Amino acid sequence: MKKIAIIMGSDSDMPVAEKAADTLRSFGVPFEVHIFSAHRTPEEAKEFSASARENGFAVIAAAGMAAHLAGAIAANTTLPVIGIPVRSAGLGGIDALLSTVQMPSGIPVATVAIDGAVNAALLCVEILAVTDGELAQKLYDKRKADHDKVTEKNKAAEDRFNI
Repeated sequence: MKKIAIIMGSDSDMPVAEKAADTLRSFGVPFEVHIFSAHRTPEEAKEFSASARENGFAVIAAAGMAAHLAGAIAANTTLPVIGIPVRSAGLGGIDALLSTVQMPSGIPVATVAIDGAVNAALLCVEILAVTDGELAQKLYDKRKADHDKVTEKNKAAEDRFNI
C-alpha cells in the first residue's frame, strides 16, 4: 500500500496534524510526518515533494498557519495535495483558509475546513480506496458506525422529549 505524507509548517501545527495521524492509523494506512517550512526550509520542502512519488507516497496532506506550504508542495509534485488550514490567534484561521483555497489554475490543492485534519486524512483514505477494496470496506464500515451512532442518539432524544 502506498503511504501518506503529513507535512507541517512548524511543530505548532502538531495538535492538528496529530488528528490526521490518528485517523490514518485507525485505518491501518502507513504514513510519515515531517516538518518543512515553505519559508524557512524551502529547498527541503521542494526536494521532498519533487521526490514524493518515487518514495512511495500517494497523497500529501499539508497543515500550516501561513498556508503557503500546501501550495509550495503542490507546485513540485503531481500527487494530490490536501491543504489543512490551521487556526491562528489573530484571524482564527480565515487567512490560512483563503490562502490555501485560492490556488492558481494548474496547481490544485484540495482544501478542508480550518483544523480539518480528520477530513483530510479521510480524503487521503478515500483516494487510496479507489483501487483498494479492503480500504473501501473499512470506509463503508466507518460510515455505517457513524450512522448508527446518530440514529441511537436520535432515538434517545425522541424517547426523552417526545410525548
